[in-house]
Amino acid sequence: MQPIRIDDAADPRVAAYMDIRERDLAGRQGRFVAEGKVVLNVLFSARRFEVESVLLLENRLAGMADTLSLAPAGVPVYVTSGEALDRISGFHMHRGVLAIGRKRPAEDVETLLAALPQHALVVVLVGISNHDNMGSIFRNAAAFGADAVLLDETCCDPLYRKAIRVSVGAALKVPFVTAGGAAGLVETLAAHGFDQIALSPGGAMDCRDMARPERLALYFGTEGDGLPDALLGRLKTVRIAMAEGFDSLNVAAASAITLHHFSNRISSVG
Repeated sequence: MQPIRIDDAADPRVAAYMDIRERDLAGRQGRFVAEGKVVLNVLFSARRFEVESVLLLENRLAGMADTLSLAPAGVPVYVTSGEALDRISGFHMHRGVLAIGRKRPAEDVETLLAALPQHALVVVLVGISNHDNMGSIFRNAAAFGADAVLLDETCCDPLYRKAIRVSVGAALKVPFVTAGGAAGLVETLAAHGFDQIALSPGGAMDCRDMARPERLALYFGTEGDGLPDALLGRLKTVRIAMAEGFDSLNVAAASAITLHHFSNRISSVG
């Protein structure tokens, strides 16, 4: 593909990249920004998203040849100087590798669950509002073979630029759906035959003592407050054993430990 030179920060062809941080907060009406070579590699192979364009710092072009060869045919590749890129983005973009993706029509939770294999592991997130945690949880979900992530309506967007970057592209790889309230998710997952386990410092059992059911949904709550009491009252609960006098971990770290434990253990729940 022939790169297209951009010298004017006001060029309408790169309007989608303008004032990135401000528009991160306001939203992009179905678009999102992907940042970094590794993330672009994932985006170009993700069937769930379309790629509208790529914007590169001029000195990154040569090193991006292999990655750009994976881009769908016809995707424009814009190249610009560091000064112009900073004006376009609204801050210094030292990575200099950006793309605009577009979400396809959202899949509903019933369709997603119906397509999962009989042996399935699902992550359920309730009230996760920190984008670093969101990205890290998606990275853990991909690393330990989770089939999908379900989010309640109070979670932040996994396709926020920072969340995608922290996930190392996993937010573009692991199927996910945002689907109303947590109580409704409990009913839906039960109807699809999932055992449902909530992680909590006050869990009834050490996660190491609980075996993996064939269909498992693991619930994780927000930092500090954790999962709502009403939800904990409806689910089996597990905890991560820790040193005396300490009972909590960052939710991303907790998800890594729990997902690792349940990723390859199959039998009946104890």
